Amino acid sequence: MTAVSFIVFLFVFLAIGVSSARRASGTRKDYYLASHSVSPALVGLSAVATNNSGYMFIGVIGYTYATGLPAIWLMLGWILGDFLASLFIHSKITSATKATGTLSFSGLLSTWNGTNFALFCRVAAIISIIFLGSYSAAQLAAGGKALHVLFGWPQAAGAIIGSVIVLVYCIAGGIRASIWTDAAQSAVMLVAMALLFVTGIQGLGGIEGTWDKMEAIPGFTNWFPPDLLLPGLSGMLLFVVGWMFAGFSVVGQPHIMVRFMALDNPKNIVRARAYYYGFFTIFYFFANGVGMMSRIYLPHLQTLDPELALPTIALELLPPLAVGMILAGIFAATMSTADSLILSCSAALTHDLFPKTFASTKMVKVGTLAVTLLALAIALNQTQSVFSLVILSWSVMASAFAPLLVVYSLRGRPGESISLTMMVVGVGTALLWRHFGLQDAIYEGMPGILAGLGVFVIGEGVRRVAGAGSWTPQEETVKERSSD
Repeated sequence: MTAVSFIVFLFVFLAIGVSSARRASGTRKDYYLASHSVSPALVGLSAVATNNSGYMFIGVIGYTYATGLPAIWLMLGWILGDFLASLFIHSKITSATKATGTLSFSGLLSTWNGTNFALFCRVAAIISIIFLGSYSAAQLAAGGKALHVLFGWPQAAGAIIGSVIVLVYCIAGGIRASIWTDAAQSAVMLVAMALLFVTGIQGLGGIEGTWDKMEAIPGFTNWFPPDLLLPGLSGMLLFVVGWMFAGFSVVGQPHIMVRFMALDNPKNIVRARAYYYGFFTIFYFFANGVGMMSRIYLPHLQTLDPELALPTIALELLPPLAVGMILAGIFAATMSTADSLILSCSAALTHDLFPKTFASTKMVKVGTLAVTLLALAIALNQTQSVFSLVILSWSVMASAFAPLLVVYSLRGRPGESISLTMMVVGVGTALLWRHFGLQDAIYEGMPGILAGLGVFVIGEGVRRVAGAGSWTPQEETVKERSSD
């Protein structure tokens, strides 16, 4: 019955995505941005599913299983940082997208102020392809883990099946297919996590009994996480601020921001955020709770793979029909996020690096196939956990793009050389932070973002000292980069 339920729910999600082909117009703008026709409800719910998917279902629950109560600071910091960024950046991204007529995130940043930063755009596209490709590989790996628990298949088989589904989404309707399935998955994700949360607490004797069992695990209910960079409250504050930067980093993620780029009207941004943060907060709370309870129900996973906690506890606590629904939700959500990531990679490849080679929609889909094969190859050969691979990719993308978005949103007008230096220094700082193993103390995106902003501040200071005057955009009209 579990397998039947899984297949039925997965087929429903797939059918929703494929049905979007009826709305497709066949243009590149429709393929990448759904012709700017997405309602605020769909934008918000889609952003929730894309943001959370395999990272939340597999990565965060596995992290909470291993860490315990201190993982709640990740949740609080992440949501607060995300919200603060949205207050002054999301609406500007939506408006700038329509003003520039661009189809890709890299293209948007390179034409924001009426300029045409060609070198910046190409470098940004290369960074996007590398790290969004790694991110999508993590989603394929997460889907493989879900099928491994359900059917006992090798994890590679799940990754291969997922990559095929991704291609079906992309060929059917591009970004619209991903957004439609994301919205359906948001509802399933919330119902599934709430069901697991309530069932788990009842099975442990209620809230009091659950807490007593958690307290019996050494250090599991401590407020402070272990191995802080600094002792006491100062170390704790630094830890939380670090994860606020992780949440702030959402604005640097092309696969999420493209939802807001596709919004039907910039005036609807407040409604889109209401859907986004409402669902996000409730879902994250349930995910943390399920992750902590999994440690009690499944103590043996400590020596195996904590990232198998959610599918395993679902098999243990729920009836087959509900198990199939949850696992179908996990698998479909990871695939639709992989789809979004691959579409963003495809946009970077076909719109920013080789626009003449991939001029037609048919060739754009060939580019999407190439990117999918790259992600699958990474997924089949990667040895890092889903959580680790996602955080690395997330922090690099944030370090590359968030500083420039902050400057743009505050009406700064950096030249191409400064913009390019901000991006390169930010990425280099984040990678060095990870190389020296400092990410467990402070999220590596924090020094990466600050380094990028520091480049702008220093560059502005040098310009003022040199008396160069105010920088103004090149006096050129940027041709619309879309082929429509």
